Amino acid sequence: MLAIVIPYFKITFFKETLDSLANQTDKRFNVYIGDDASLEDPTELLEKYKGQFNFEYHRFESNLGSISLVKQWERCIELFKDEEWIMILGDDDKLGENVVELFYKNFNIFNKKSYLIRFATKVIFQKSNTISNIFKHPIWEKESTFFSRLIKSQTRSSLSEYIFYKLVYKKYGFKDYYLGWGSDCNACLDFSDGKKIFTINDAIVYFRISDKNISGNKKDLLLKNNASIQLFKDIIINKLHLFNKIEKLEILMIYEVTIKKYRKLSLKEWFFLFKKYILILNFISIIKFIRRFFISVIS
Repeated sequence: MLAIVIPYFKITFFKETLDSLANQTDKRFNVYIGDDASLEDPTELLEKYKGQFNFEYHRFESNLGSISLVKQWERCIELFKDEEWIMILGDDDKLGENVVELFYKNFNIFNKKSYLIRFATKVIFQKSNTISNIFKHPIWEKESTFFSRLIKSQTRSSLSEYIFYKLVYKKYGFKDYYLGWGSDCNACLDFSDGKKIFTINDAIVYFRISDKNISGNKKDLLLKNNASIQLFKDIIINKLHLFNKIEKLEILMIYEVTIKKYRKLSLKEWFFLFKKYILILNFISIIKFIRRFFISVIS
């Protein structure tokens, strides 16, 4: 059985989220809604959906998302019971009507072969009231190949479009970055657990960008950038072995560029990168790196 977990805080688009669940062509799922001590009470709205799909609502007495969005995700996940597969759905995102149906129709294809399932996506741009073209993926894809495409802006990713196996979540959990920024990307590398990501391209998850959510909010850009820096550093330290030589060099470069958006690299960061370049044994890249280092020191 599938558990759909909704960390709830804002009601603005929540009706669309609930409508998308009520309209699922396959109702073999349970919904767990964790209210992060929101000032926007959803209980009156939820009353209208009783009998349309199975859901449980729990209000937490303290607001945790403002301190750690990841910890809010985790305590919402703890609400679910014996389901083996989990989706974390944003309270402003929504599912195409056949998402659950195609999850079960493809189950025998990916079962025991993949721990991370994703769907095609479209982005809703609330400000311009437009919807993007569809983003599709290879049906089977290595986690490293996907991450490489993602950091080169060849695709996109958000937490709502994934279903992951409970046991890999219990094994790895989420890495707690500021506002969860990059936590979903790190989870893609962890939750695949050495198996390929399986994509269902015939069902769509709609991800919303508005001034109400983190992705659409331009505040705290420095803190988000620092979260990205930490994400890349963690990947370089713990997961660089997953990538081929070209991908490794791309990650090292993007880590360096991400730091340079707001400040210069420290000597410690230069030497950290230098050791990694030496291990990759690409002469041209090492020479270029040394040149960038001396230019930085002189300037």
